[in-house]
This record gives sequence, C-alpha cells and structure tokens, in this order.
Amino acid sequence: MPIPDFHIVGVGLEDLQVLKSLSRRTFHATFGHLNSPENMQLFDVLHFTDERLRSELLNPDSTFFFAKLGDDVLGYLKINQNNAQTILPNEAGIEIERIYVDQALKGRGIGKAFIEKTVSLAKKAGAKYIWLGVWEHNPSAIRFYEQNGFLTYDRHIFKLGLDEQTDLLMKRML
Repeated sequence: MPIPDFHIVGVGLEDLQVLKSLSRRTFHATFGHLNSPENMQLFDVLHFTDERLRSELLNPDSTFFFAKLGDDVLGYLKINQNNAQTILPNEAGIEIERIYVDQALKGRGIGKAFIEKTVSLAKKAGAKYIWLGVWEHNPSAIRFYEQNGFLTYDRHIFKLGLDEQTDLLMKRML
C-alpha cells in the first residue's frame, strides 16, 4: 500500500549525519545477511564516512534526495552526472548510484518516486538514458528496475570490502 503524502527533498551538508546513519542502516539491512561482517565493515569505512559523504555532497555532478514524511526520512537517492558517474562518465547518461529505502517501507511507492524524480531530472539535463548497477544476487531489486523500464545491457565487478561481486548494468532509455 503506497505511503500518502511523503515528499522528495534535496540533501545538503546539514543532513550529513542523517545521510550517514541512513546509508549504513539501509545498506546493512539489504546486504548484511549475505556478506561477511568484515566486508560490510570495510565497505562502511570506505564509503560511509563523514569525509567521503561530505565529498560526495559537495560534488556538483552528484545530487542526493531524501524521501520524507514529516520529519521522518524514509529513504534516499543518489544521482551522478558527467564525471561523477562511476563507470564511463559521459554526457548522454545519468547514473542512479544508490536507491535505498528502509526495509519495512519497500513496495510502498518510494523507489518508484525516486525513479520518476531521476527521469524528470535526466530529461531536463538532456540525457538520453538512465543507468545503474545492481547486484546479480538481488532479485527483488532487479525485478523492481525491470518493472520500471530498465533492461540489462552488461556486467561489471563491484567490490564489497575485499569481495568481488558481479553487478548487472541496467539502462532505461528516455
């Protein structure tokens, strides 16, 4: 059942600690049971520190959004353009690097709203497509992206700690 009245807002430096906490919590809830504690901890140290997130928030080619209901943050989106894209930076595409929603709220319209927000921004930027990487062992996320018009076009290696994992690269033409 969709959550009524949540809204999507931009994230700024003043939101750093909320972003950090949400990033760690949602990443661990999604992948912690499928990966070693050591690799999860190493991923945190490499990706979810104040310094790293501050750098990402200050990058003009990266944009973060929260889904909020009142003061409650329900999930977040990170979009990369131009040189911030993690694979083959280019002007034709926009990357969704992260969509994370609290586990209890999945399937309630937040992820779809994040996709719609990305489509709107991508069209305004003149992008030809949106792309993303999703772990091959995350069938619910793959189905979600397929239901939202994304098709698999390639694969790449994603390092989670010391573990090399395969991500499917998916693309939605605009």
